Amino acid sequence: MKTRVTELLGIECPIIQGGMAWVAEHHLAAAVSEAGGLGLIGGANAPGEVVREEIRKARELTKKPFGVNVMLMSPHADDVAKVVVEEGIKVVTTGAGNPGKYMEMWKAAGIKVIPVVASVALARMMEKGGADAVIAEGMESGGHIGEATTMTLVPQVADAVSIPVIAAGGIGDGRGIAAAFMLGAEAVQMGTRFVVAKESIVHPGYKERIIKAKDIDSTVTGRTHGHPVRCLRNQMTRDYIKMEQEGKSFEELEYLTLGTLRKAVMEGDTVNGTVMAGQIAGMIKKEQTCKEMIDEMMAEAVQLLHR
Repeated sequence: MKTRVTELLGIECPIIQGGMAWVAEHHLAAAVSEAGGLGLIGGANAPGEVVREEIRKARELTKKPFGVNVMLMSPHADDVAKVVVEEGIKVVTTGAGNPGKYMEMWKAAGIKVIPVVASVALARMMEKGGADAVIAEGMESGGHIGEATTMTLVPQVADAVSIPVIAAGGIGDGRGIAAAFMLGAEAVQMGTRFVVAKESIVHPGYKERIIKAKDIDSTVTGRTHGHPVRCLRNQMTRDYIKMEQEGKSFEELEYLTLGTLRKAVMEGDTVNGTVMAGQIAGMIKKEQTCKEMIDEMMAEAVQLLHR
């Protein structure tokens, strides 16, 4: 399936894997790229040298294009921004802020810059600043979320900008891809579906929690202090929401979640860890390879779009 996004990124399928902290490392990124999509290494809060190592390890596994997600709030963002240039990365997605300060350096290096946006205003600002495309991410997604749903955000962003729009949030199968295209997107970004990929290094306990999730198992913490995070309900989310209702400070609440994402992803603690997952978790029923997932989703999407 050819779109402006597949042409821009040199990929076969209009599917991008989300740059999830602790999850999006070289094994997963390489497997998604090998399967025809665009794999991403999640910079998260990692130092520049760790990201450099991940890039080099991914290159040993695939010769196809892959990118890096730069988390702009990270204390190491400046270093990571330079590392992607030094390592010859051709695609960067950004989250949690405005990548304006790095735009000139990245553009001079021939990097395609694709920021994640949660509003029309931010999408317009990114286009004006030189972004090659934008990822319009709805609040159905896992992790840090905005206010608008994918269904409402994507068409409004598509109407507002002339650069390609990539839809994210609540997409986990061919029906979701077809729907995103109907809304004006030219590719999709997925996170939760790829968490349970066979190539994903996520702890089996975390994968099992997603596979067993029901439609009502998703919740949002942090709404009261303006940092909403979507994850699956467990003891940690119950404690967090109770403390929020009691009016505890942002610092106390942040302390409660310190290191809990790593605890869930690496150690499989799905009771006290943060099990970040989107609202589509209830649709995911099995572990598959990235190739099996992408082939299945693309066949379904193409069939629906032809219909």
